[in-house]
Amino acid sequence: MSKLGKFFKARGSSKSRATPSPQEALARLRETEEMLSKKQEYLENRIQRELALARKHGTQNKRAALQALKRKKRLEKQLTQIDGTLSTVEFQREALENSHTNTEVLRNMGFAAQAMRAAHENMDLNKIDDLMQEITEQQDVAQEISEAFSQRVGFGDVDEDELMAELEELEQEELNKKMTSIGLPNVPSSSLPAQPDRTPGRMAGPSSAAQCSRTAPSRRAEEEDDAMKHLAAWAT
Repeated sequence: MSKLGKFFKARGSSKSRATPSPQEALARLRETEEMLSKKQEYLENRIQRELALARKHGTQNKRAALQALKRKKRLEKQLTQIDGTLSTVEFQREALENSHTNTEVLRNMGFAAQAMRAAHENMDLNKIDDLMQEITEQQDVAQEISEAFSQRVGFGDVDEDELMAELEELEQEELNKKMTSIGLPNVPSSSLPAQPDRTPGRMAGPSSAAQCSRTAPSRRAEEEDDAMKHLAAWAT
């Protein structure tokens, strides 16, 4: 058995240390990532310095330049190993986070299932069916009551023709009242005055009086015509 296997077997068989919680393990993994990231930054700076030193010596001091390049190679190898280790740690942290999330989700779903079970303990399907049937019946009764209230109460059939005839009589009475209320001009009862003698040589005074007597009846006739036209227009 390899030393690594013996190490993990010894740790697994040891009961002196309790199993860490997911939060503790995640905190340790984040600390490890931070440490490896700092190590990466340090090695990258060292590599740049060794490369600059090798360029500085160049052909003047080949031995120093070669030593600087050898150190750069070792540092690059360490950097590659740290990159792989950091990737493994990140993968383990992500897997642990997913496992912790799934555990919390499963626990919460279990709590919800228990709550639903407790809520359904006092429920009986037969009682629910009876309740829904009763609600449906009461809704039907309410609908029938609403329809009964909305129906019109009948007071006997009414003859539409009789109503129309009565309405026409009322209109005719109203028309007669309006016609009687209109004042027509009075027809003169006295006889028309005799036409004056048109013998030449008479004075102008009597002829003027005769002309006025002739224009008075014509004005009355015009007034009568206007009144008749007004009455005919109102009647139509």
